[in-house]
Amino acid sequence: MFFRLAVLALLFFPAAHAAASVEGAPVPAEMRSSFFAVTVNGQRVDVAYAASSYEFVSFDATGPMEITITAAEPGFWDRGVDIEPWRLGLRATRVNGDAQTIRFRLPGPAKLSISRPGDFLNHAEMLFLFAGSPAPRPPTGPNVTIVPAGVHRESLNPKSGDTIYLEPGAFVLGSLNLWQVHDVKVLGRGTIVYDGPQDPAADDGWMQKPDWHCIVGYQSQNVEIDGLTCIIRSRTWSIQMKDSTGFRYDDLRVIGGNPGNANQDGMDWLGGGDTIVKNAFFRASDDDLAMEGNWDGYTQADMLRPGHDVDNITVEDSELSTSISNTVRAGWPEKIFNSRNFTLRNSDILDGGIGACGQTFGLLGFWGAKGAQGDHSGFTFENLFLDNWYSLMQIEQEQPAVHGVTFRNIWALGQPPLAESTITGDVKDVTIDNLKYGQQRVSDDAQMPVVVSAGAEQPRFSPPPVLAAEFAIEPAVARPGRKVTFTAGRAPGARYTWLFGDGSVQHGRHVRHRFPDALGTELDGRNGAGIFRVLLHVTDKTGHQDWAEQNVAAVDEWHDAVQVPGATTPGLDWKIYAGAWAELPDFAKLQPTLTGASPNLEANAQGFTRWATAWDGFLRVPADGGYIFHLIDRDGARLTIDGAEVAKTGPPFAQVCGSPGNALRYDRGAIGLRAGLHAIRVEGLNTMSGGAPRLLWEGPGLALEEVPAQAYLRALAGR
Repeated sequence: MFFRLAVLALLFFPAAHAAASVEGAPVPAEMRSSFFAVTVNGQRVDVAYAASSYEFVSFDATGPMEITITAAEPGFWDRGVDIEPWRLGLRATRVNGDAQTIRFRLPGPAKLSISRPGDFLNHAEMLFLFAGSPAPRPPTGPNVTIVPAGVHRESLNPKSGDTIYLEPGAFVLGSLNLWQVHDVKVLGRGTIVYDGPQDPAADDGWMQKPDWHCIVGYQSQNVEIDGLTCIIRSRTWSIQMKDSTGFRYDDLRVIGGNPGNANQDGMDWLGGGDTIVKNAFFRASDDDLAMEGNWDGYTQADMLRPGHDVDNITVEDSELSTSISNTVRAGWPEKIFNSRNFTLRNSDILDGGIGACGQTFGLLGFWGAKGAQGDHSGFTFENLFLDNWYSLMQIEQEQPAVHGVTFRNIWALGQPPLAESTITGDVKDVTIDNLKYGQQRVSDDAQMPVVVSAGAEQPRFSPPPVLAAEFAIEPAVARPGRKVTFTAGRAPGARYTWLFGDGSVQHGRHVRHRFPDALGTELDGRNGAGIFRVLLHVTDKTGHQDWAEQNVAAVDEWHDAVQVPGATTPGLDWKIYAGAWAELPDFAKLQPTLTGASPNLEANAQGFTRWATAWDGFLRVPADGGYIFHLIDRDGARLTIDGAEVAKTGPPFAQVCGSPGNALRYDRGAIGLRAGLHAIRVEGLNTMSGGAPRLLWEGPGLALEEVPAQAYLRALAGR
């Protein structure tokens, strides 16, 4: 079951609890980073440079911890703090109001990703924190090799029957080569740093040869790898297993980053399988997990060469993050192989890839195009949290079939899907069993949304689960320091656990809570309103469980409704400015080329290929409250209400592999609005992608939805 993911939430501790015993892994001077300084219960621990702009810290702890993180850059945290997994309900505070140092409390062992909100792509400054249980004692025996702390400039090449133990603080600059061996163990708390000779502008990382990956398994069986950290700095696949079986990974940490931001998978199976991965952490610059029957190059002969079966893979109790591509990838155009029985369960998807490479990225990308052949069955995705994510699934297979794909208990937090899902070709028996966006349970194609084409069967949506988590909030308007009542739906014999997104936890069907401020979970409160990520976990004695999540805006500053002189009519005014810009221009300095009106965020650019658009009008707000707006666009967009910036999407992020246009970018923000009309302005850039921004909202009495056309008004005379 899924109780491992809930344990940190359930074990939050009062201040009176004893502090943890902490033992940090020493980092050699040449590997040490100075960008972040970290203390655990007041004790300084070494921070290591990983790859790209990533750092990591690893230490063992036996109890609750207070973590402080100081960035070398002044004001680094003034844009907020994002601590993932979100389902832990962790929130930092700024020390003495200083945006250079943050502090938060951690109840026990965890693997965390810490960055600034929305900053998770390949150039992000990210800190990965691994707080583990104490390392096991070194084994003894005739075939045991101990690798002591320090830097070792050679690869590891065990023979059959060998055991290698890496002490905490051991850094191996090279590879772990498992080449036609069996019954090998690699244990301890060491780190392998791989920085190979691959061409950064090309894909050489697929090759199967020693010293070409952090870990390579070639025709090997019965391998156990526990407690290892893999750092990958070059453009190569991180962990590759070809025609290998019986691999067991526990407490694995994989961090990859390279300037090309591509071709750096986390873990690949090229034939074989029979693998268990548990309690792992992946940060990749491509697919986190990928399955192919073979990969011998990019010529057509290489692509058409039949591969071996891949089957019986389980990944559980893990955290997965990628700067680009899919969480799970299977299949490729023209490839011929079979696969069976893949399971990903009880895990967090911290950052899903954005954009497309021929096929849009998603939690699952199955791309069996251009004559691909194979029978693929038994794909199960169960008990997963989606944090920053893009789409649920993209499944395409030409012959003979993909079948038996199940998504069960998928809890998407904080945001809607940015891109639609697709099911194309010979695909059948796809089941959606309790997919939830916040509190909304998806029950049909339109709610996902999913497009089914080319003969694929419609997905089957299961009936509501035996135990369903849902809750109501009273009053609808949350103000800092004032009590808010949360009431869960009734479930006989159930246990209710609440996480309020401010580091606090309560139990019970009815609870009352005060939000401490208007900064929100991520300390990014703009315009005097912050978004708290409230989660409810419901369990019963028979093992059933469900989660519900809702964004709650705590409001400290209010925007009064405006008086509109003269008459109004439905819709928005728009102005189009012809020209090419890399980012949104200063519209005040431009003259519009075209003007008009539309019922919503539409405009007729009349054949221009590059332009910017500004929509102006009024937004009808139905009731006083904190409103949360979600803005989605490809080339760049901004939302202002009453002159205040509420949301602005990130800079353009180009799609890859020849896919046209930019990836969809996302931002959200909260603002306190009184009932009535408020001036609204949406600005959008069209440089290479086309299409208008999408704007969604949620607030008192409003579930997350597209802002409806009837909410827009424009002035008539005098405007």
